[in-house]
Amino acid sequence: MPSAQKPMRYGHTEGHTDVCFDDTGSCIVTCGSDGDVRIWENLDDDDPKSINVGEKAYSCALKNGKLITAISNNTVQVHTFPEGAPDGILTRFTMNANHIIFNADGTKIAAGSSDFMIKAVEVSDSSKQKTFRGHDAPVLSLSFDPQDVYLASSSCDGSVRVWKIADQTCTTSWPLLQKCNDVINAKSICRLGWQPGSGKLLAIPVDRVVKLYRRETWDSQFDLSDAFITQPLNVVAWSPSGQHLAAGSVNGSIVVWNVETQECIERMKHEKNYSVCGLAWHPKYNQIAYTDTEGNLGLLEHIGDGKKPHDKVASTVAKDYNDLFDGDDDDYLNGDIESQSSPKPGADEDDDDDIMPTSGHLRRTIVDDDDDNSLDIGMIKANSNLLEKEDDNDGQSGGFPALPPTSTQQPFYDGPLPTPKQKPFQSGSTPTHLMHRFMVWNSVGIIRCYNDEQDNAIDVEFHDTSIHHATHLPNSLNHTMADLSAEAILLACESTEELASKLHCIHFGSWDANKEWTVDMPKDEDIEAICLGQGWAACATSALLVRVFTVGGVQKEIFSLPGPVVSMAGHGEQLMVIYHRGTGFDGDQCLGVQLMELGKKKKQILHGDPLSLTRKSHLVWVGFSAEGTPCYVDSEGIVRMLNRGLGNTWIPVCNMREHCKGKSDHYWVVGIHENPQQLRCIPCKGARFPPTLPRPAVAILSFKLPYCQVTTEKGQMEEQYWRSLVFHNHVDYLSKNGYEVDENAKSQALKEQQELLMKLFALSCKLEREFRCMELADLMTQSVVNLAIKYASRSRRLNLAQRLSEMAVEKASELEAAEEDEEEEEDFRKHSRARYSNAPTEWGQPPVRNVQQDQEMEDAEESDGSEEEEETPEVPKQRPNPFSRSVTSAEVPAPKSIVITSGSQGRVNPFKVSSNKKEPVVPSANILDTMTKQSKKTSLASSRAANKQNPPVIKPLIPKPKSKQALAASFFQPHAPNSSAKVVEEREEKAGNESQEAKVTAQENTENRRPRTGFQMWLEENRANILTDNPALDEAEVIKEGMSRFRVLSAEERMAWTEKAKGGTGSDLAEDKKRKRPPAEDEDEAKKKQEQNSEDSNLPKKSKPLDQSTNVRLSAFAFKQS
Repeated sequence: MPSAQKPMRYGHTEGHTDVCFDDTGSCIVTCGSDGDVRIWENLDDDDPKSINVGEKAYSCALKNGKLITAISNNTVQVHTFPEGAPDGILTRFTMNANHIIFNADGTKIAAGSSDFMIKAVEVSDSSKQKTFRGHDAPVLSLSFDPQDVYLASSSCDGSVRVWKIADQTCTTSWPLLQKCNDVINAKSICRLGWQPGSGKLLAIPVDRVVKLYRRETWDSQFDLSDAFITQPLNVVAWSPSGQHLAAGSVNGSIVVWNVETQECIERMKHEKNYSVCGLAWHPKYNQIAYTDTEGNLGLLEHIGDGKKPHDKVASTVAKDYNDLFDGDDDDYLNGDIESQSSPKPGADEDDDDDIMPTSGHLRRTIVDDDDDNSLDIGMIKANSNLLEKEDDNDGQSGGFPALPPTSTQQPFYDGPLPTPKQKPFQSGSTPTHLMHRFMVWNSVGIIRCYNDEQDNAIDVEFHDTSIHHATHLPNSLNHTMADLSAEAILLACESTEELASKLHCIHFGSWDANKEWTVDMPKDEDIEAICLGQGWAACATSALLVRVFTVGGVQKEIFSLPGPVVSMAGHGEQLMVIYHRGTGFDGDQCLGVQLMELGKKKKQILHGDPLSLTRKSHLVWVGFSAEGTPCYVDSEGIVRMLNRGLGNTWIPVCNMREHCKGKSDHYWVVGIHENPQQLRCIPCKGARFPPTLPRPAVAILSFKLPYCQVTTEKGQMEEQYWRSLVFHNHVDYLSKNGYEVDENAKSQALKEQQELLMKLFALSCKLEREFRCMELADLMTQSVVNLAIKYASRSRRLNLAQRLSEMAVEKASELEAAEEDEEEEEDFRKHSRARYSNAPTEWGQPPVRNVQQDQEMEDAEESDGSEEEEETPEVPKQRPNPFSRSVTSAEVPAPKSIVITSGSQGRVNPFKVSSNKKEPVVPSANILDTMTKQSKKTSLASSRAANKQNPPVIKPLIPKPKSKQALAASFFQPHAPNSSAKVVEEREEKAGNESQEAKVTAQENTENRRPRTGFQMWLEENRANILTDNPALDEAEVIKEGMSRFRVLSAEERMAWTEKAKGGTGSDLAEDKKRKRPPAEDEDEAKKKQEQNSEDSNLPKKSKPLDQSTNVRLSAFAFKQS
């Protein structure tokens, strides 16, 4: 006779319910959270006897006419049975006891409490107590060894311990369970059990298997498991004979194994999938009484009946059995054809949907919702003509109807099992069954829902109350989903029998009086996920549709999803939808993601690409960073972000598990920021989500990309470099989409990246990895490459420096080509004005001819012209760097912003960093000003050709000593064509000084020439006087003496010379190439130095004969300095 599952009975109010049989099995005893113990003569008993033992009963045990209960006043009480008269208190705890048990002969009880204590008490004399201390969290369950030597216990601290009763010591401990902080948060109550009789095995339910440990050696013997079990097991119970073991799971599955053969002989599913929390075997019959967490009592009868007598038959007949069905009848085995003996076809379709894909077992093995609806081989045969067919074949049919369908005979599918699809959820919400829950917690605010006896309401609170004040809303429609943005609150509810599913929006940002609107969904269409963006709202429904609305309530686009929605998120114009792409296997989800932009030009960015999740994990949060980059988090704590710099791929940016202290701790994400890099989340101890009260505190985690060997200097810098790149991708995205971007942050990031590259470069140099140096240089901006050339030559790596200089030429040509397209649109510097400043703080000098890295982008103060460049990001303790003026990482803007400009013709200098469009353009005069307009391409080509004639770049990098004065002197000597090599030498010399760059002013647009300064004119006239006074002076000293004399002049005289110099600009073209202007009146020594520097830096300007062609001049200019 097959096992039978009787319809369940309502026994107690909702909550944990315990069950046991009396000694003879004549009645079933249950206790529940209503504080009653009920005594049932059988399952059909309509009037069970009831004993009230307290406010709430947690556990009960019965032996020798004594009924022991653990109740909510933290005591363990005794009542007589069956009378129910109180018979004293056995022991007390400081918190409630969670489980109580008798030993084999009923002389002792053991109780485990939430105050971490275990006590063993003599029933006859309660003064004889033993206390077991050692657990660090509430005790979940206990089991006495049948031989009374040991006591086993499981606890919320994650451990299962075995204690020696005699001396109360812990014999062994296994860390098997997930840690949690209280019994209600435990995944499983882990009711363990010793094998009756010998006590040879201890059975412990761990996740989805039952682990059996051997007595004395405490080794794990074997595990009992079954594909039917899809959720953690809660409780195990041994049959009185010790041959069979039953286990119940948190989703209502009950499975029975034959322990010797490790074979599963029964599978049963709870009719409502409630968690099974109590199991008890009948002392004599093969019956199991079970209770669930909703207070119901059920009974499973005839367990494994007919198994044992036929064990031998089973193996011998297995072959005949397989031959019994021909191909047409294989469907029976798959449960596809309903047997005629099932009077209610389809009554249990739901269960089959859940289970049949999971295991290909014969339907009979799933004991269905009631016994009529179960299927066994005998029935199949009796109701089909297979019986006669078998008679004809071998005449053995008589044995078949009683043949037990053991699992050896069934076609068993042991391939990968489908994963149940995860249900839709709102990011930042806690589970809907909670009475007090978060509906959403995001970067705008928090929406809480309260649903208890007094009130069903929604509270909205804003982090920034200037957006809107806190709001209290009634929740008469029972809204379960919510989203919040800076302009609206969006709520949605599922449909009921009377009402359609509704989308309700409170547009508090509206300027008119009617701020609320509601939309009803069509019949049989339920909203499953909602989100808000800027100016729009969207919902995904059970009809696989996404509906878009304006924030004011106008219906907009509708589009179909390829599968059921999991979650959605909005930010600005972006909408991200995650849905089931198909069925996952072996615990993996199979999700897809669509990302679209709902702006003026609507477009889809991700077209249903597969979503990467950690193995065996599910999605727990999806959203956007504050800057608008899509991100999501899986249940393993991995945070991934869209990497727009690598073709919209997903990159893991943080592993939150690394920050968790315990196995069962989690972080609950509430927001992600890229600048500053912050992951905002709430730590949850022993849980996956926080309670609403007390108000949780937000923690901030840092990001870390999973690069290899991040403990080494190299790995650390690589991780920082790529993280900086990934976290600044949003800048390009936003500026491309017309948003304003913080230029300071952008340039700061670029500085940081180039600095890291330079450090890596230096490290590779030290390790003599020159090829790696080249690879790193390839990532650098053109100006940092110049710094690298300098570093390489100083490190005596001339081969590397030579290769780097070739790379620098290539980079510049690429830049120039890139700029060609943009040149027309760019709004460049207008015609220059010749303007001289007499203010003491300002030197209106013509510009320095080098790669101008002074940041027009960042500092408005630069107009004072004496801005100091930052130190180069090279490795510490290097000598002053000749390229310090051409680059410091802070000042290296993205290559895009390098443009070529010429004062009068709107042409562009490839090595000039243009100011950002938003900042005022600084007028600039420049060496190329005098050149005629020519095709850039030709000029570049000839620049390379010219480079071949000139000495190679590398040669002059070995500095030659040259005094400052000598340099200054050459400024005033007659102009001779200078080789570019000389130019570099001169730059080398002065590079050690912090260059003081002046604000660039321009010439009159009527001329392309540089004016002379008043000082130059004064010196020409007074040179003879100085030499007569001091005949021994060389040229440099003459200039020095001239400067000190010029300073002594009154302000009016100096002014006159300045005016004279302005007036005489047309006089001599060659002289006009000189560039110093007179200093201001109260000039001090610092100014003098500055003047020297400027003169030095301008040397190249005068060193080109004016009749050279533009191309030759450009070529000499291009790479020799920088």
